[in-house]
Amino acid sequence: MLAFDANCHIFSGCGFPAPGLHTFLYEPIATWGGYELTKPVLLALVSSLVVIGFFWAAFAKPKVVPGKLQMIGEAGYDFVRRGIVYEIIGKKDGEKYVPFMVSLFFFVWIMNIWSIIPLAQFPVTSLIAFPAGLALLVYVMWVGLTFKKHGFVGGWKNILGYDKSLGPILPVIMVLEFLSNLIIRPFTHAVRLFANMFAGHLLIVMFTMATWYLMNGFGFVYAGASFVMVLVMTAFELFIQAVQAYVFVLLASSYIQGALSEHH
Repeated sequence: MLAFDANCHIFSGCGFPAPGLHTFLYEPIATWGGYELTKPVLLALVSSLVVIGFFWAAFAKPKVVPGKLQMIGEAGYDFVRRGIVYEIIGKKDGEKYVPFMVSLFFFVWIMNIWSIIPLAQFPVTSLIAFPAGLALLVYVMWVGLTFKKHGFVGGWKNILGYDKSLGPILPVIMVLEFLSNLIIRPFTHAVRLFANMFAGHLLIVMFTMATWYLMNGFGFVYAGASFVMVLVMTAFELFIQAVQAYVFVLLASSYIQGALSEHH
């Protein structure tokens, strides 16, 4: 990320250093053989370790009467299992996908929540590569399950929404289903998460920089209002981070359900 001039304030002769795309660019922390380790990549790796470490600690030695950590782990696991997977896929077919969906939910949530963690202060999913990678993983699973469940011909019928009762409009429907399922679906799945986290982080950065910029002379009056907005946006972002993780897994479950059923 580009450096911010700490001496830049209103009435000091410098303009407001508005945040932009440079806010999401980081210099490499380390380089090995042409591969660069940046802050977002490091946070993504730490997110993986946090999720694995937490559930390992919670369930490594489960007890009939759970301790606090196990209770939290069970509550989180049960929330995804009953609140998302069972509701969308169903208990019978969905049970085998619960571990994947739980991992996906908490991985996305942790990557989101770095935005409000001191020193980190960056949502990993605000970089399109990370949501796109996860959406691609779900997409490959959905396509694979579709053909595994229905066979080659049946799989294409499922994807294209083939229904001969539609009559003359069937070709149009099949083209629309092809575009919707194979092209638009993975794109919107990734962009929905990316756009929300990108915009949220940009707003927090803007009001944070505005607070500092206005701390000079009469600008202190407006700096207070800007700081209030930082607090409001941070609280709102905390809510959005959880919602976006929920929506991402909800859609993933919906796609899996569609692969297992005859029609979308």
